[in-house]
Amino acid sequence: MRIEPRLLPEILPFLGDIPPLLTRLYAARGVQSEAELDKSLARLIPYQQLKGIDAAVDLLVTALEQRQRILIVGDFDADGATASTVGMLGLRLLGAAHVDYLVPNRFEYGYGLTPEIVEVALTREPQLLITVDNGISSVEGVAAAKKAGLKVLVTDHHLPGDELPLADAIVNPNQPGCEFPSKALAGVGVIFYVLMALRARLRSLGWYESKPQPNIGELLDLVALGSVADVVPLDANNRILVHQGLERIRAGRARPGLKAILEVAKRDPSRITSTDLGFILGPRLNAAGRLDDMSLGIECLLTEDAGAAREMAAQLDGMNQDRKSIEQGMQREALAQLKDLPVESMPFGLCLFDPEWHQGVIGILASRMKERYFRPTIAFADAGDGLLKGSGRSVQGFHIRDALSVVAAQHPNLISKYGGHAMAAGLTLPEANFPLFAEAFDAEVRRQLREEDLTGRLLSDGTLAVEEFHLELARALRHAGPWGQHFPEPLFHGVFQLVEQRVVGERHLKVVLKSECGSVKLDGIAFGIDRDIWPNPTIKWVELAYKLDLNEFRGNETVQLMIAHIEPR
Repeated sequence: MRIEPRLLPEILPFLGDIPPLLTRLYAARGVQSEAELDKSLARLIPYQQLKGIDAAVDLLVTALEQRQRILIVGDFDADGATASTVGMLGLRLLGAAHVDYLVPNRFEYGYGLTPEIVEVALTREPQLLITVDNGISSVEGVAAAKKAGLKVLVTDHHLPGDELPLADAIVNPNQPGCEFPSKALAGVGVIFYVLMALRARLRSLGWYESKPQPNIGELLDLVALGSVADVVPLDANNRILVHQGLERIRAGRARPGLKAILEVAKRDPSRITSTDLGFILGPRLNAAGRLDDMSLGIECLLTEDAGAAREMAAQLDGMNQDRKSIEQGMQREALAQLKDLPVESMPFGLCLFDPEWHQGVIGILASRMKERYFRPTIAFADAGDGLLKGSGRSVQGFHIRDALSVVAAQHPNLISKYGGHAMAAGLTLPEANFPLFAEAFDAEVRRQLREEDLTGRLLSDGTLAVEEFHLELARALRHAGPWGQHFPEPLFHGVFQLVEQRVVGERHLKVVLKSECGSVKLDGIAFGIDRDIWPNPTIKWVELAYKLDLNEFRGNETVQLMIAHIEPR
């Protein structure tokens, strides 16, 4: 692992009265003006810039006026669950008389609005069908819905294929011709924007002359959760959405289900950060869609009953524990497949498959193996009927969805279907095609990346002076975000004297450190350490990459280093 300095612009921007360290951190993350740090809702990009937004609102106004039956078709991950919930709650707030949801079971129907899911949807007798976090690739599914006489509104954020579905309206910042400046909205962000536009239209039509205007800001806790859990880039617009959602949670105004998940995870809502959304709330919500049916997660977020929310949150927590156990077993099996393969002989693009692997966990497995071997990785599971489902994760500089497009073009009929983003993608292919696909994928990675691109690196924001290891800076950094994808939490590096070391929880290293000059004593923790190396009493000095964090114990706060990388010196 290499620790490299994060690049700074030649001239630092003027960001008002912000301290020099924070100015440097923001500048290194592309902030160019003080306005980009304004996290008020008034700074959101106007919904009018979304292509298709007027047509979408036309459909929804008609549906509300005619009291049509609306059915939301979601996705089985945290973004899809929060988007489904936001759609349900938001449309109810705005006056929808009949609104329901349907989430495809990933093990029966796969992803998106397929013709098979349309058949299931028709049993609910909807008149308007709305997709959230899916639909942009559902050409056949939309055609089936239209043939059945339904109106169809597609709301999505994924990259479109060569052909767009013939829906009545499409809202997707990534569709051709859309000039919305932020292409990074999550699925939940897109449906929230649609609701903002609908409320504005209803207001202009006089719907709220004799009744209070609904506050759809009540849904921002869910928008924040879905955005962070889906690992979309936290550009200025998404930072506003996430910040506003975090503020609601910290103020105790989160949905009962979200509060219950925090409670079962033993997290204090008043201290929650964007990292907690991604690593504490997201996995518990995702567990339902990975192992069973995401309806449990959606029902937990929908309920107004705190007792019911706690029961469902406990079920989600249990599922997450099961998911961890399954994931650990799959990791052992994947490592066994690679143990006799020297790193220099390893494919540039890893493709892994075991017939016993769990479909719902292969995405996490791909992520873990990518982090271990620093190369694009796709893990496959048996999907039945002679097919494999794959979930891929990529490294910086390699657009995995576009790479799949290249492979599909070079080898017609090799891949049955695919889709995704730059850093994550999914695909389906016949099992018999796996060897050829693995070879073709590796060739495409080799075409784009060099061997030196496949070594892990951490970008550091520099070293901290001895006088900077204090609570005020740690608090300031915690609330200076929200931090996340493409706007990473500050990471520092330095050499420290190792005073104490012990393993906790089997895989985590607790340490006591002294600054290089020996004048400051600090606690630190490194998660998921290599037990072949640690603990080791002969090691006296270490080089660390770390985040400056707070540790609270029995009401007392102390500075703690969250160690991202540790190696002996």
